[in-house]
Order: sequence, then C-alpha cells, then structure tokens
Amino acid sequence: MTIQLTDAVGNDFFFPVDPEEISISRGKGIETVNIVNLGEFDFSNGEKVKEITFSSFFPAVYNDSYCNYTEIPDPRDAMHRLTEMMNSKTPVHLIIAGPTGKVINAYVLISAHNSTFRGGELGDINFDFTARTWRKPKIHTQAGKNAGKASTSRSDMKSKSKTYTVKSGDTLSKIAKLELGSSTKWKDIYNLNKAAIGSDPNLIRAGQRLVLPS
Repeated sequence: MTIQLTDAVGNDFFFPVDPEEISISRGKGIETVNIVNLGEFDFSNGEKVKEITFSSFFPAVYNDSYCNYTEIPDPRDAMHRLTEMMNSKTPVHLIIAGPTGKVINAYVLISAHNSTFRGGELGDINFDFTARTWRKPKIHTQAGKNAGKASTSRSDMKSKSKTYTVKSGDTLSKIAKLELGSSTKWKDIYNLNKAAIGSDPNLIRAGQRLVLPS
C-alpha cells in the first residue's frame, strides 16, 4: 500500500508504515423542518464531507519487515511536516493506493493528528491521522452584479502537472499500473521523461521525480 500527501507546491510526503486499517466515514445531510399542523419533514442537503482516519507510526530505525522504503524520515520531522500541512490554509492531495489501484484520490484538509509515545519504543512516534475531503465552494451571485469584471482564480489551486517520486523496486510498468490504471501505458510515462531517464526505460532511480500524463 502507498499513502502519499502532496502539498500545494508539489512537495510529496510518504507514510513509511502501512496502517492496519483505514476508515472512511460517509453521510448525508438531513434538515428537519417542523410544519405547523403537519408535523416534521426531512429534506436532503446533499452528501456530507467524507472523513478519512487511520493510525500508524513513524519508526526511528528502518526495519524491512514493515517499512515501505529505506529512506524513512526522522519521526519528529515527519510530525512537524504533518503539522505544517494541517495548519496550512490550502488543501493537500491525498492518494491511497493498494494492489488493485487507488482507494482514495482526493484533495483533503488535515483536521487532526495526535501523537503517542510508548515505553519500550524509544524514538518511535505513534499517531492518529484524520482528514476531511475538500470541495471548492460554489458561490452564486445576482445576475449583472459582477458584469464587466474579469473572472479570477486562486493561483494556488491552478492545475499542475502530476508527478511521481520513484521508490526502490519501481518500474515504469508498475508505476503506470498504480497511477494510470494500466501497465501498458508505461511508454506514455517514458516519452514524457525520456530526457531525464535516458535511452534505457528500465534505468529509473529511486528518488527520481517523473511527470505523469494528464
């Protein structure tokens, strides 16, 4: 499993240890109105924001029995990075991918992350992570109110080319399957990154950032 966060400027953050479970909470907004002489009536307000939660830990020392990659972050630096993302006013891109493809691929706001230090696990930091899916608000204005004004969009929400950071053991076929849904699309990735990879598409390096087809 791969759990990845990407901030508004394209910096990637990977969780080194898979959680035992991931919880996704869904719901529907209901407004109850009491009408005189008729009683209560429920009206739908649409889908509620999804809440995604999981628990794991940042190990102080690499262990190949549970770590997904060798270059694990310092636990304190990792928690500090999560705090920066949580306090940011812009959403982050959350991707959770398993063997069969992406489970979650959405922009989220980190609402909470809690740290726990346990005796006998010196240096390790256990944490609980909670994020809520982000939707761009749609504001309706009166006709003609903003006539003549040029529409603008926030620069931090402009679409950017999606990138992927190569991990140890990756191949272009594996990346294509994980990110694009089909291993046969590896040539599309190679053609976009031929200058960086070189003449041999099999010679990709861990830590290398590849541009993915839109």
